[in-house]
Amino acid sequence: MKIRPDQLHSHLQQGIAPVYLLSGDEPQQLLECGDAIRHSARSHGYDERQVMEAVTHFDWGSLAAEAASLSLFAQRRILELRIPSGKPGREGAKAITDYLVTPPEDTLLLIILPKLEGSQKNSKWFKTIDQSGVVIQVWPVKAAELPRWIQNRAQHHGLQLSRESIQFLAQQTEGNLIAADQEIEKLRITHGVGNITLQEVVASASGSAHFTIFELMDAALAGETARALKMIRTLKAEGTPEPVVLWSVAREVRLAASVAEALSRREPPAAVFKRQKPPLWQSRQQLLTSGARRLPLQRWYGLIRKLAEADQAIKSSGDPWIVMEKILLGMRRA
Repeated sequence: MKIRPDQLHSHLQQGIAPVYLLSGDEPQQLLECGDAIRHSARSHGYDERQVMEAVTHFDWGSLAAEAASLSLFAQRRILELRIPSGKPGREGAKAITDYLVTPPEDTLLLIILPKLEGSQKNSKWFKTIDQSGVVIQVWPVKAAELPRWIQNRAQHHGLQLSRESIQFLAQQTEGNLIAADQEIEKLRITHGVGNITLQEVVASASGSAHFTIFELMDAALAGETARALKMIRTLKAEGTPEPVVLWSVAREVRLAASVAEALSRREPPAAVFKRQKPPLWQSRQQLLTSGARRLPLQRWYGLIRKLAEADQAIKSSGDPWIVMEKILLGMRRA
């Protein structure tokens, strides 16, 4: 039987299968699924755990030997078989198939291996597991799905994050669920359960206890270019991660550009601010409006293009700090 990772909890509430196969290249989900199976098994009396690593020259006969041996410490046990290569080979395939002909009642077999190839899903050993137990394949969380994953994980820990905070964490940890989980856990330990502000999220992710990142863009929007340049150089010297600073710069530049677009259409900036969640303070609305008025719309479009250049510099091991300084200089009065 094949199930998704998000179906595992409800499945385990109904009982334990004799064999589970976990496969995939996303370590956080593999770890969590494995932990969920082990925890449920322990609650059903599987108090002993034996781990076998099927590496080069592994004796596949030991699988049958372990299955036939009696436990000295518990009535039930977990036999965990890890296959790092993802391919049991002919001997391993036969050993697994033979094991599942008459699986021991007192043993739960947990097989963990990387992402399966298409041909493996058509093999006899895989089909035997599918018929005898449960197959769970984990896939990397896509960028579009990550905010929901972060929101659910935060709620699980008792944290309330704004949409903006969730988007920030998603941008900082894209492609790395372990990092995302660690950031959420760090917030819980530092601030406890309840509502966590965007400032607290940014400070935690950047390892900084002050809010210079926010003050940086306030200075730039106010036309205090020299002060803004001093701040960004301080952030660089303190080792603040480039993506964290770029996130703040991009957020304010895009918002100011949206206000400039509204002004060009003779629309009130209030319509732009009304869409922001959480709502912006009146003082920030005034600062963004005055900053947007200071530059022509085409200048704001040019700064947005510079944001893409800074992002590319981060990804290609370039120097995003130089590009970000150019953005701040570009925010001076036209």
